[in-house]
Amino acid sequence: MLTFVPPMKLIADSGSTKTDWVLTHEGRVVATCQTQGINPFHQSEDDITAILRQELIPALRQTMDSVQSSIFKVVFYGSGVRPEVVPRMAALLRAVFPHADAEAHSDLLGAARAVCGRREGVACILGTGANSCLYDGRTIVGNTPSLGYILGDEGSGAVLGIRFLNALYKGFMPRSLVADFEGDSGYTLADVIDRVYRRPLANRFLASLSPFIARHLDEPALWQLVVDNFRGFFRRNVAPYGRPDLPIGFVGSMAYHYAAALREAAAAEGFTVGQTMKSPIDGLIAYHQSNTE
Repeated sequence: MLTFVPPMKLIADSGSTKTDWVLTHEGRVVATCQTQGINPFHQSEDDITAILRQELIPALRQTMDSVQSSIFKVVFYGSGVRPEVVPRMAALLRAVFPHADAEAHSDLLGAARAVCGRREGVACILGTGANSCLYDGRTIVGNTPSLGYILGDEGSGAVLGIRFLNALYKGFMPRSLVADFEGDSGYTLADVIDRVYRRPLANRFLASLSPFIARHLDEPALWQLVVDNFRGFFRRNVAPYGRPDLPIGFVGSMAYHYAAALREAAAAEGFTVGQTMKSPIDGLIAYHQSNTE
């Protein structure tokens, strides 16, 4: 445990499931920890405060005693941090860290800062859902609405799951793949219909099929399905920015695990893939090394 505690900066990247927290001093990582996910759009102030006080503070105190007084800045990036909830999220952070300057930003700005740094570019999130933005090196200056997995979300794990099940059960995949899928997952067609139409969180179920797909990419039809899913993302989400000259950076499990298919799709649509990260946290650490941010 640290006896002398220099001024620290706390950086967070949060999804609906988990939040990654990194404590840094002059760009050097001092401690890392995880809490459950924080989403200020869906969670109450009491719920968020409880996570900060009951999960985060005890985890940080394993590194130092005077954690709350030693942190001079907290920068939080997360899903659900829409413009209307930014002041509330920042106020909750300041209540827990009263000596700190607190900022709250969207996960999309976090992705942009992680993969583009202070350079102009296009930044994208490809995970269960999908999103993208045009970034000028400081702020988001353009955003194609993702519209969710029913109306949009091309390139996402959820949409890949939809296209996979459609092709599988309508006869566009080898019959052997149907047997492999049902044997591996334990699902029948009736089970799939039940999970998609009668149970909550269908998008998560659909995205959960991705590991099976990734293990069977030697099947040409399945490889093409993945490539086409990404091509749809470039056409409908990236092309509207009108900037094929810019590198396209990605964060998220879909971009990370299907990197080869993503690059093939990008080349077919006339784009160049830049940095690709499974999680933006390392890129955010690098971005915030500067004392000016």
